[in-house]
Amino acid sequence: MNTVNNLYAKALSQYAERAGLAIPPPLQQMVDQNNRLPLALLDQLWDVCCKTSNDPLFGLRIGLELQPGHLDSAGLLLMTCTTLGEALEQLTEVAPIVGGGGDFIFVRKNDGKAAIHYQPRLARRQAERVEAALAAILNLGRWASGDKFEVSEFHFMHSPLASRESYSSLLGVKTYFQSANNSLVFSEEQLALPLVQANNNLHNYLRHLTDRTLAELGCQGLSAETQRLIERHPRWGKDRIAAEMNLSGRHLNRKLAEEGCSFKSLRDSTLHRLALERLQRHERLVDIADALGFSGESSFAKAFRRWTGTSPAKLRRRLLSDKDDHSQPELIEGRNR
Repeated sequence: MNTVNNLYAKALSQYAERAGLAIPPPLQQMVDQNNRLPLALLDQLWDVCCKTSNDPLFGLRIGLELQPGHLDSAGLLLMTCTTLGEALEQLTEVAPIVGGGGDFIFVRKNDGKAAIHYQPRLARRQAERVEAALAAILNLGRWASGDKFEVSEFHFMHSPLASRESYSSLLGVKTYFQSANNSLVFSEEQLALPLVQANNNLHNYLRHLTDRTLAELGCQGLSAETQRLIERHPRWGKDRIAAEMNLSGRHLNRKLAEEGCSFKSLRDSTLHRLALERLQRHERLVDIADALGFSGESSFAKAFRRWTGTSPAKLRRRLLSDKDDHSQPELIEGRNR
């Protein structure tokens, strides 16, 4: 699923217009005239906006201005949930309605904290768009909870795009860079926060609407089922997963390509998430490698380095250090509002 909803694209172009940025007319026309745009077209729009703005934190500012309506029916559905936890759990399911640029993953940790990870699939301006995605979660979470949602940490895999003081001023939250994940972290107690626009009857109607939209987009189809099977059976390879769905491995790859993804990308993103969860539970590396279907610890470490840019052993030490005193060198001290 390699398209994006035009309401999200319009939010970007409208912000650019308010900032006095010039969007090429043919590009603006494509945004205005299509209900869903190819992801490649949004790539162009982001590229133009970032180049002409001369603002390294353009993405962060966009995210902090997004409103529920910019996320189409998915945004309205999330606002009518009963609690913040319910909304974040449903976010991972309905985010494809907004666009196919990446996946949100909701994680409950063992230390009284929870997190939303964002795994991008973006060709251009990845750092700016990751910042926009996570800043939007912060902004919408605050808006939906009556400004009671408090995030304790932001983590970005990239290096800072501007001064650390700029991030502190905009987010008001501790921010780490060159981390293993793009994520925002908060106390698990926050999941019980009631949402100010909770409405069960409206929510049920919107859930039906979003389920139908997801089915039309193919997001409740083969790719979703493939990812669920990989999560349940991480040791299985492509042919075994395909056989479970009465397909050949070649046919599975072809059908997944029609949905804008591949078995390798689905397997990598799922194993990456499972590996991080097991590392946070302090499991032995050899046991993690075996559980995820790697031939040994070295092959697991090689794959992990490809996913994160660091070794699992180094990341584990970093996680332990963060838990003790949050003493990463790439830390921005911000205030929590």
